[in-house]
Amino acid sequence: MKSKSSSQKMSFIPRSILRTIGKFQQTLDPNAEAKVIEEFRASRLQTISSVRFLLILIVVPLLINQLSRNFIITPLVEKFWNLQESNIFLNSSQEEKALAELKRFEQGIYFEARIDKITTLSDEVVQKKLKKKAISLLEENKIESINAVTNVFTDILTAITLIILILTGKQQLSILMSFAGDITYSLSDSAKAFLIILSTDIFVGFHSPYGWEIIIESTLKHYGLPENKSLTSLFIATVPVIMDTVFKYWIFRYLNRNSPSAVATYHNMNE
Repeated sequence: MKSKSSSQKMSFIPRSILRTIGKFQQTLDPNAEAKVIEEFRASRLQTISSVRFLLILIVVPLLINQLSRNFIITPLVEKFWNLQESNIFLNSSQEEKALAELKRFEQGIYFEARIDKITTLSDEVVQKKLKKKAISLLEENKIESINAVTNVFTDILTAITLIILILTGKQQLSILMSFAGDITYSLSDSAKAFLIILSTDIFVGFHSPYGWEIIIESTLKHYGLPENKSLTSLFIATVPVIMDTVFKYWIFRYLNRNSPSAVATYHNMNE
């Protein structure tokens, strides 16, 4: 019980003060020089190990993604898709966009005829132009559908690769997290406050929700999913707010204990 109470009391002391006391004690130690050299070597090894593991987490999944996409998944999807000649569109949104594009093209033809940009215009000419445009749109949507299906499988394979790397490199991951924590806590109070304000404002879409709309629409298109305005509005109204709340809870729970001066700077900058 005494050890628990003492640890709880020590947790109320800011980490910056504890570090200052620790550095002062090190200067009084007769073996301070040897310890500094040893700590420097340990810090260098930690940095090298963290950078190496971070590069592995980035490069290996990207290589797996590109290699599997170009040499395995895309050829298989194209082969399967060519066997299904009737399947062009993955969802109704693709078909609606294609029809709208074809309608605009037809209106453009008549507009060009109105301004005498097209000298001869007949139903036969219009039908030929529309047929050529329709074939072009079908080819574009076919490629888009194949890419969407390919993205699903390649992203799943990439995620599995990343999970395997994390599970097999728990020790390197802990070193990387410790390294990232040291960098974060070594920042000045103003830098910490700036990063906190920037992150929270990005989460909630401080200036407008259009950024989140672009991200969601791009994600849906990436996986060939139909657009859903209601789902997009619900996501924007809930998920960013939850992320912002969780982040601010982290500020209150951990940063307020470890670096109260940074929290005070954050409140002053946010007023």
